Amino acid sequence: MTFDPPDWSAFAAQAHAMLDDILGHLAALPSRPAWQPVPSEVRQALNEPLPRQPQGLAAAHADFQRLILPYTNGNIHPRFWAWVQGAGDPHAMLATMLAAGLNPMLAGFHQSPALVEAQVLRWLAQLMGFPDSSSGLLCSSGTAANLIGLAVARHAKAGYDLREEGLSRRPPFVVYCSTETHGWARKAVEFLGIGHRHLRRIPADDHFRLQPHLLRKAILQDRAEGHHPVAVIATAGTVNTGAIDPLPAIAGLCAEERLWFHVDGAFGALARWSPALAPLVEGLERADSLAFDLHKWGSLPFSCACLLTRHPELHRSAFALTPPYMTPTQRGILAGGVPFADLGIDLTRPFTALQAWLCFKTHGLAAYAASIEQNVRQVRRFEALLRRTPGFEILAPSPLNVLCFRFAPPSLSDLDALNHELLLRLQESGRAVVSSTLIHGRFALRLAHVNHRSTDSDFDELLQALQDIAKDLP
Repeated sequence: MTFDPPDWSAFAAQAHAMLDDILGHLAALPSRPAWQPVPSEVRQALNEPLPRQPQGLAAAHADFQRLILPYTNGNIHPRFWAWVQGAGDPHAMLATMLAAGLNPMLAGFHQSPALVEAQVLRWLAQLMGFPDSSSGLLCSSGTAANLIGLAVARHAKAGYDLREEGLSRRPPFVVYCSTETHGWARKAVEFLGIGHRHLRRIPADDHFRLQPHLLRKAILQDRAEGHHPVAVIATAGTVNTGAIDPLPAIAGLCAEERLWFHVDGAFGALARWSPALAPLVEGLERADSLAFDLHKWGSLPFSCACLLTRHPELHRSAFALTPPYMTPTQRGILAGGVPFADLGIDLTRPFTALQAWLCFKTHGLAAYAASIEQNVRQVRRFEALLRRTPGFEILAPSPLNVLCFRFAPPSLSDLDALNHELLLRLQESGRAVVSSTLIHGRFALRLAHVNHRSTDSDFDELLQALQDIAKDLP
């Protein structure tokens, strides 16, 4: 039994047809709905019995086109600005196909794919202003990258052999972040055994940024009470508003207090790739560890995130383990060892680095900088349009690519319910997609823009759709 096709020529013809179909779908995106709900008959068809007998590739592809292709959440569409979900890149799609064809296992080994990942990590360290000696790892998500960074921080600042003794010692570790920090931080401290009660959320200022003077006060108070401060999490581009914490001040405070400085740069860190926007995230290069997503502002397919740290020995010592079946050799396949397995919890890892390698070589860095700058310019332009449009108001500053606003006609009082209905009708119309959040307890429409396909006319269409739907609201 083999899974290779019995007729490679027929398989190639079907493969070419599948590639042509998906490329045709991408080319026609502007004329398609930004989103549409899954019909009941499609839900029923997808709830099918386990296929015991072969259906064949052509028939399976036909089902894909009918049941799956039209009904995604729409993040590849040029008028999708809900959440921070990248639109993908057809060049990276080809890289994914090539990587799957090779199907290498990226724990390390003496192979070119491992050298490609090492090269991509060096490029990323250079782009983020980290030393050439930095350590790094490509991860499955921003949460995973942040988790690994915090795990290294816990290992580095424990003051004893944490891997051997666990968390049995006292006093308890403490981690600090802003009230605007992404939910991964709570999951991470719980997963790492630090506990949610020891995650100190420092109140944000009027611009939704962590306040260093309150951070310092909390650190001193915890030390006075016998706790063990370990790390500070700063954010370059918060999930709610795109706010950027005062990174230089936090870096200085962490150095003074001997705390690990971790930056969650999920999407905002990539502003550093633009010479015009880099000053907004100044200070992230001073981080002990930095996590960011290439599948957001880098437009790579899901999922490709990165963890960088300027402490390679601490990174390795937090995770390294060499079982007898992975002992490095001087020659042969294991001559390269398994360096990536020694930097995280995964032994089996995909060849995700090929996506970044191929796209960086295809486009060049200047193209990424231009796309990022275009997104920021378009959000600022749309903000200016909203400010000139009667009935709409801006609810938070927009330093980067996230804009929070609402429809607020003066004659109505229940604006939360009104805007919730406006949001749902906009999504269901298929004309454009935005999401929502709460700003100071008020329901807000939230536009998060990391979409390289969007044009100014797409934003004009969004404003027109908002106005049209608002007229029909009860």
